[in-house]
Amino acid sequence: MKANKMVSIQRDTSAQVGIGTLIIFIAMVLVAAVAAAVLIQTSGTLQQKAQSTGKQATQEVSSNLQVKSIEGVRAKDNDVTLSSTIDMLKLKISLNVGSSPVDVNQVVVSITDGTTANNLVYAGNVKSYASSGSSNGNMTPFTDTAAANLQELLTGTTTIGSAFNNADHYFVADKIRDEDGSFSQGNPVLNTGDMITMYIATTSSTATGYDLVATTDTSSGLKASGLNLVPRTVVSIILTPESGAVTSSDFITPSSYGVKETVQLYP
Repeated sequence: MKANKMVSIQRDTSAQVGIGTLIIFIAMVLVAAVAAAVLIQTSGTLQQKAQSTGKQATQEVSSNLQVKSIEGVRAKDNDVTLSSTIDMLKLKISLNVGSSPVDVNQVVVSITDGTTANNLVYAGNVKSYASSGSSNGNMTPFTDTAAANLQELLTGTTTIGSAFNNADHYFVADKIRDEDGSFSQGNPVLNTGDMITMYIATTSSTATGYDLVATTDTSSGLKASGLNLVPRTVVSIILTPESGAVTSSDFITPSSYGVKETVQLYP
C-alpha cells in the first residue's frame, strides 16, 4: 500500500523594510544615472570629433587645384632676339568640381629644374617671409594691379632682413574667369568655376639683359631666379594649398625652342 503524502504550502507575506533597503534603492538609481550621464557625454564628444574629422577628411580629399596648362615664355630684346631659355611660366589653374575655396595667398609653389629648387609664396603674403612679430613679408612693392606685380616679380628685389630677388621667392597671379568676384590681388580666393593664371619667374642668369618678357617691360633689368630651363630640362612643379590634396605637374622642355617666343609645355 502506498503511504499517504500531505503537501503543505507555506505562505510568507513578510518583506524586508527599513532604511537599508531605501539606501540600496537610491544607490542603484544614482549609479544608473551617473552611468547614463557618462555614456551621453562620451557619445556626444565622440560625435563632435567624428563630425570634425569627417569634415576635415572631406576637405582634404575634395579640395584640389587643377593645372589646366603650362606655357613657357622666352625673354626678348627690342630687336626681337630671343633668349635661349624659358624665362617665365604661365600656369592656368582652376579647382576640381566640388572643391572647397582655396586661398591662393596660402599656396606654396615648389619648382625645381633638377639642380635648383625654389619654394615660392604669393607676392601679397605678408607673413611667410616676415621678420619676427611683423607683417612685412610681401613683395616690395606689392600693388592691387596685376601687371605692376608681374613686372616687380621679374625685375624687383625685396629686403626683409637681407635683400633677395623676387624671382626666386614669390609668384603672382591674375584672374581669367571670376564670376563671383572672389579673386583680387589683395584677397586671391579661388572658388569652383574660377580660373586664374599663375606666373612663375624662371629667368636664367644668361637672360637678365633682355628688355621684354611677353608684354612686360623688363628694361630695368631682369633678376635671375636661379633656374635654368634650357632645352631637354626636366621640370617638376608642386602646388601645396593650405588644406587639400597636393597637385604636381612634371614636364620636359622641348629639344629645341626654335623661333617660338611662347612654348607649350604641359599637357
